Amino acid sequence: MIGKPVPQPSQTAAFVPGKIIPIDLMANAGHRSYDIVVGDSILSEAGTLISLRLGVRRCLIITDNNVGPLYRQRLEAVLAAAGHTLIPALEVSAGEGSKDFTTLQVVLDHMLKNGIDRQSLVIALGGGVVGDLAGFAASLVMRGIDVVQIPTSLLAQVDSSVGGKTGINTVHGKNVVGTFYQPRLVLADVTVLDSLPKREMLAGYAEVVKYGLIKDADFFHWCQSDGDKLLRGDRQAQIYAVGYCCSQKAKIVAADEREKGERALLNLGHTFGHALEAIIGYNQLILHGEAVAIGAVMAFKLSAQLGFCSHAEAYEVRDHFATMGLPVAPPSTFDYDVDKLMDLMAQDKKAQNKKLTLILARRIGDAFVSHDVKTDAVRDLWLELLR
Repeated sequence: MIGKPVPQPSQTAAFVPGKIIPIDLMANAGHRSYDIVVGDSILSEAGTLISLRLGVRRCLIITDNNVGPLYRQRLEAVLAAAGHTLIPALEVSAGEGSKDFTTLQVVLDHMLKNGIDRQSLVIALGGGVVGDLAGFAASLVMRGIDVVQIPTSLLAQVDSSVGGKTGINTVHGKNVVGTFYQPRLVLADVTVLDSLPKREMLAGYAEVVKYGLIKDADFFHWCQSDGDKLLRGDRQAQIYAVGYCCSQKAKIVAADEREKGERALLNLGHTFGHALEAIIGYNQLILHGEAVAIGAVMAFKLSAQLGFCSHAEAYEVRDHFATMGLPVAPPSTFDYDVDKLMDLMAQDKKAQNKKLTLILARRIGDAFVSHDVKTDAVRDLWLELLR
């Protein structure tokens, strides 16, 4: 048995918790699928789970200098016990600053220096930065080798480890260089969340709430009633939330792998948030999840100002993030250039012909893609928040 069986929370019947969530993808190369395994004893079974699905392999663990000291040796032990061969692991510096060309070169050099081949397996052990960086490197080396995601942050477990987006940041924006490259397996062990600082848990929680805001008002209401349990370490709430978010993302990715339609909804708040991260410089002044929370508040505020949703619902979204402890406005300690923010938003991956593409909402649980938002309305919103 993988993990412990968890009863379904009573607040919503949108998802029946299970330990394995499959993603099935149809592509030109034929039928592809992979599992997301969610539970509270997954890391100790990782070697067996990988060998059962992918065979015995030469494994390279890529992690960072925060996560590595906590879990790398434990993972190496269970991989060796299952018969896998270990390529020397690589630890990169923790933080968004490692998602750059310089660190990508370090990762690729390490792979090639240690004899990586097309039968080798990359294991991304860490949060979203490690997952994006390792996944991108795996998609490039030898024209693509298998990668397994073992996310260790709440944000990575509910969002970035699933769906195959990889990439690095540049001065032109966040994740503007990257690939769509699906993992072969995702292993989400909620017990590792115990090692996260409160701020990191909150940053991940913003992505949890996002799933309710875009498509499921009932799940948003579950967040309002039970989100604090998740943040306090309640295993039932954690497994439920991770499983729910992964199941929703699995459906969306299977229907729209390369973000030509519905998958764009997952970017609620991200166009605003990515611009904030870029202008600040991808540092600890603002975490990705914090930027997403601010961006979601801005998206709902703009939706209300444009007449798409009620001001009451926009306030409800803002108040929930604020009540849970997330920021709802940009950090006041930074000197912002609104013209630069607008330029960064225009360079967002969803922009078309330099026109803004934003995820707006008709109500909580009913988001939509808009390609025709007036730039003056967005500029005025920034000026209102930053004054």
